[in-house]
Amino acid sequence: MVMRRVPRWAIWTGVPLALLLLLAAVWSWDWFIPLAERRASAALGRPVTIAHLHVRLGRVTEISAEGVRIGNPEGFPDDPPFATAERLSAGVDIGAYWHDRSVVIPSIEVTRPVVEARALEDGRANYLFDLGQPAGETASDQPRAAPRIGLLRIVEGRAHVVHPGLKADFNLGVATREENTPDPRIEVEASGTYAGQPITGRARGGAILALQDGDKPWPIEMQLANGPTHVDLRGTLRDPLELQGADVRLDLAGPDMGLLQALSGVPIPKTPAYRIGGQLDYAEGRVRFRDFQGRMGSSDLSGTIAVSTAGPKPDIEAELHSDRVDLADLGGFIGEEPGRASTPGQTAQQRRERARDQARGRVLPDDPINFPKFEAANVHMTYRAERITGRNMPFDSLRTEMELKDGALTLRPVALAVGTGQIQGDLSFTPQEGGQLHARADLRFQRLDLSRLMRATNAFEGAGRINGRGRIEGTGRSFAELLGRGNGEITLGMSGGNLSALLVDLSGLRLGNALLSALGVPGRTTVECFVGNLSLNRGVLGLRTVIIDTEDVIVNGTGNVNLGNERMEVRLRSDSKSFTIGALPTSILIDGSFRNPSVGPDMTELAARGGLVGGLAALVAPVAGLLPTIQFGVGEDDRCESLVRGRRPAARPGR
Repeated sequence: MVMRRVPRWAIWTGVPLALLLLLAAVWSWDWFIPLAERRASAALGRPVTIAHLHVRLGRVTEISAEGVRIGNPEGFPDDPPFATAERLSAGVDIGAYWHDRSVVIPSIEVTRPVVEARALEDGRANYLFDLGQPAGETASDQPRAAPRIGLLRIVEGRAHVVHPGLKADFNLGVATREENTPDPRIEVEASGTYAGQPITGRARGGAILALQDGDKPWPIEMQLANGPTHVDLRGTLRDPLELQGADVRLDLAGPDMGLLQALSGVPIPKTPAYRIGGQLDYAEGRVRFRDFQGRMGSSDLSGTIAVSTAGPKPDIEAELHSDRVDLADLGGFIGEEPGRASTPGQTAQQRRERARDQARGRVLPDDPINFPKFEAANVHMTYRAERITGRNMPFDSLRTEMELKDGALTLRPVALAVGTGQIQGDLSFTPQEGGQLHARADLRFQRLDLSRLMRATNAFEGAGRINGRGRIEGTGRSFAELLGRGNGEITLGMSGGNLSALLVDLSGLRLGNALLSALGVPGRTTVECFVGNLSLNRGVLGLRTVIIDTEDVIVNGTGNVNLGNERMEVRLRSDSKSFTIGALPTSILIDGSFRNPSVGPDMTELAARGGLVGGLAALVAPVAGLLPTIQFGVGEDDRCESLVRGRRPAARPGR
């Protein structure tokens, strides 16, 4: 039998074809798993493992990895790993890459991903990646265009976040929904604790495809409750990747703005209950909460706050304004419990803290100043209050400019309007070793309207303009310590005016005409001169010289006020300019604590009183040196200056 010879072309074509068929029969893309794992591990800087790898070739080639596991960095336990996923699939447009070397990924789908994001007490975290620069690339290489990603689908995603520094331990549920919309939207639900408070929340965003479509607004909405703080955000972004073109409304409400620091990173003192809302956007490298309006306690509040996190600590610029403000609502800025017993929206805890402060019996705020908040950010803030309201407030308006940089706080100036005049000052607070602050205040009293000060007492009236200067400095952990250890001096003067009563309302006591009669002061009298010079030495405010020269008497004040233990011992003594029947032959003593002072005759003083000339000489001698520090006002009555220089004022016409 003659065997037919196989053609040579059949050998050259058949053998390769058979080999290809054999290869196809036994081919497994799992052979490329070691290569894929090495490349992924090198890129992420931590171990990556893959159970199975599948590739379906075509113009849009689909690559799928099953059993994906991303491990933790060194210093963290192996289990649980940082992330796992049952399946990770991505489509890659081979045609687009062949045509112009662009990377187009039409779709990504992640099935049941689980992320365990954890931080340690020392600040290390397993979710921080040092991606570095890809191998083979140099700084001079042209940057590659970012991949164009289409739809992202997440199926039953979960995350667990633990951060001891933030007192956070919460779970997230992440998934894409395709309900009533052609594009799947991302939906996130949160529950657990954050900043030591329960947290619940829900957020929805547009499809990933819309992120790169600048002509199509990207919708976003979020509702969040962190303890008693409620956040509501909704609107659209034109360019979400660059945070541009925002039309987003942000509403905030809660019992204390200080609780917002955990959510925003912005240090805020304690406040009463608040509710504010405004627009949120991104401009000039800053996130801005602009044109917001709302209420805080009994006060209204509006303005714009801009925050940049580009530096080592947040940089904040704020322009704030109030049409009406109760200064009690700003008590948190000086370490005092803000608000009053009547302030609306107080929580049970706030009422307990206010009752605690009242029970302590102190008047000056003694809660330690929060130094970490001083160091948490750099802040530049301007604030204007057009009208000051509240019980017995002698101030009409407020303006200030505050600068907080590297823990040092300055307010330059702080200006409180009082009628046609003002109290203006420059204040500085500088951190010291041992958790203390060094404070300095330089004060100027400019034409203070006495009628406005008197009207605030709701008990007596008067007229005149007070001028003067003051300087106070001290070191401590609270405002009570700063004043209780402080040193300085205050000098005040007034020329001309009148009083209808002298000491009528003192911490709620009604002394009335009985005290006036005891001092020999009639119901209404003209004030020729008022001069006061007070020295502060280690927290003790001494009355060096206090003189009130009226038509009928000269009243002299002596004694001291201890700001450290909040007690006083002040004597008021009058010398009549003419013989007066019934004048009390002793001083009036005001002593006791700030909160509960007592007022009455000084029964230990029984010495006979000197005559008018001798008394006048004794009173004016110590104050002649104060003239350079007192500006009585251009064109005002010079009778006070004459008295201080030791000359009897010329009699007024008709007297």
